[in-house]
Amino acid sequence: MQDVTFANGEVELAGSLRVPVEADPPVGGVVLVGGSGPTDRDNGTYFQPIQQHLAEAGFAVLSYDKRGVGRSSGDWRAATMDDLAADAVAALSFLRAQPGVQPQAAGLFGHSEGGWVALRASSARGDLPWVVTSSCPGVSPAEQERYALGNHLKGLHGDGHPEVRRTLTLYDQLAEAGRRNADFSTAQQLVDNAGAPPGLAYYWGDVDERLWSFLKRKQDHDPTPDLLQLRCPHLALFGGADSTVPVADSIRVFAAAACHSARLHRATLTVEVLPGGDHRLQTEGSAALVPGYLAKVSQWLTSHVTPSTGGSS
Repeated sequence: MQDVTFANGEVELAGSLRVPVEADPPVGGVVLVGGSGPTDRDNGTYFQPIQQHLAEAGFAVLSYDKRGVGRSSGDWRAATMDDLAADAVAALSFLRAQPGVQPQAAGLFGHSEGGWVALRASSARGDLPWVVTSSCPGVSPAEQERYALGNHLKGLHGDGHPEVRRTLTLYDQLAEAGRRNADFSTAQQLVDNAGAPPGLAYYWGDVDERLWSFLKRKQDHDPTPDLLQLRCPHLALFGGADSTVPVADSIRVFAAAACHSARLHRATLTVEVLPGGDHRLQTEGSAALVPGYLAKVSQWLTSHVTPSTGGSS
């Protein structure tokens, strides 16, 4: 494992690179793209076992601190989806330039929001062998956040409790305020007028002026255009017990895009739902990944990378 830096324009990104010791013939490569918020190169601790497993399976692996996090410059709250996708492309270009890495056998793995980033980056390029998304919503951020908040509120108050509906109504008002480009003070006033219901802290607790600007800019992101423009095979992984992402709805969106006439034939879709897995594909109450998750990832990647072509459909 070695610390590395690479640039996307004026932003310098810092990360960790692991290349298998015996890289002859050249190996494939994986860039890990973290989820929402101030995610570092390890995405908390979630990426560590994935990085280790993929390296042991013969892949070079690069993960990096999101802009403005850890040792990376910039500010993720000021970034657009295109900015974050450009960061991922810069990481991929850096990985492909490393000795022992087969350039055309390197692609992107995005977790949660990082899945949107990976799809945006992959849809714009015709030279990726594959893209992997893990717990990536097929719905907009606003819909995904409402789903997660609803589950949180049901856990606090019980299904059908009036507080659930009251807090979700306030959330809907905040989402509409974002669409009107309301400033932070206006949004905060909505919260204050509603008595700042405690359950809303799950969504609103860390929101300040800069984060509000980011949230309202991102909230109606639609992954479907990127899915339709995808030019490579896509592995979509979900945990069956994910309370953060509406898994069934997301799969329907991914499948509809894969069935669309605009989708290239090479852009196949493979969906894996691992029963019992949460948003991080971990078993409930444990940091351990769901059995079989890592093997499914490495086996699928290996089947889509060949030394001669760098990928197959």
